[in-house]
Amino acid sequence: MRITQRAVAQTSLLGLNQNLERMGKLQQQLTSGRQLNAPSDSPTGTNKAMQVRQNTAAVEQQARNISDGKGWLDAADTALTTILAQVRKVRDLTVQGLNTGSMQGNSALAISTEVTSLRESLLGLANQTIDGRPVFGGATGGSQAYDASGAFVGVGGLATIGGVVTDMTVPQLRRVSDTEVIRVDLTGPEVFGDQAAGRDLFALVGDIAGHVLSAGTDPTDLKTDLADLDKAVSRLLSASADIGARSARMRSAQEVNTDLQLTLKGQLADVEDVDLPKTIMEINMQRTGYEAALGATAKAIQPTLLDFLR
Repeated sequence: MRITQRAVAQTSLLGLNQNLERMGKLQQQLTSGRQLNAPSDSPTGTNKAMQVRQNTAAVEQQARNISDGKGWLDAADTALTTILAQVRKVRDLTVQGLNTGSMQGNSALAISTEVTSLRESLLGLANQTIDGRPVFGGATGGSQAYDASGAFVGVGGLATIGGVVTDMTVPQLRRVSDTEVIRVDLTGPEVFGDQAAGRDLFALVGDIAGHVLSAGTDPTDLKTDLADLDKAVSRLLSASADIGARSARMRSAQEVNTDLQLTLKGQLADVEDVDLPKTIMEINMQRTGYEAALGATAKAIQPTLLDFLR
């Protein structure tokens, strides 16, 4: 088979162009720091990178959910700790009011005044907000859980609809992973008692302020109040324990989320980022090969008549 000079030249130029293209690709990877600069560089790698980025976006949103949920739980925990301390103070005053033998008119009035003041403080704590929303208000669009009279104005508690008693509570949930959702709130009726089922904490404390004035002659009502107050304390303790357990779950979810973010960043770097020492070595090898190919091509392609005429 006869090989013409033109065939030799075309083959040599094709090889040189391919060599130059590979060197150009390596140079682009080196300057961009990425293995994937176009989907055509690696369809499989591009697909994996897209999946990793999608997972990363989901994990980052879950991290924001965790941060928001921690804020709600911390606010509720702080409020409940203070409320428990004040309710215990109300209990101490109630027990003091039952000491009919040592109670005088001015003492009873002082206890009543202090209990009334504590009730106002408890209402203020029950209306604590985060981002403009009441912590114990449930899924309400308002800025308060309780009004000045102590009536619950949030969303939650028992309501009779069509003759059927229905729980109106709408839990506030935060997704913290692909498989776990954590509730971040407690409504006022759950914490302080449901007004539809009887006296809540605020009505009870208000009654104590009035009953302590008559405890010297008839302590029956105040004794009933004390028993109900113990139930209210027990309910508050249960709510506090519930919030604490959720906070522990939230902290655990945050640790897992942080580890997962680091893992996904590593996976994305493995797919997209270049191995700098390896790329530099490859581009040097490619350049050496290209220069050698240029030299070999110059010797393989014979000079033409035009070269002699120059």
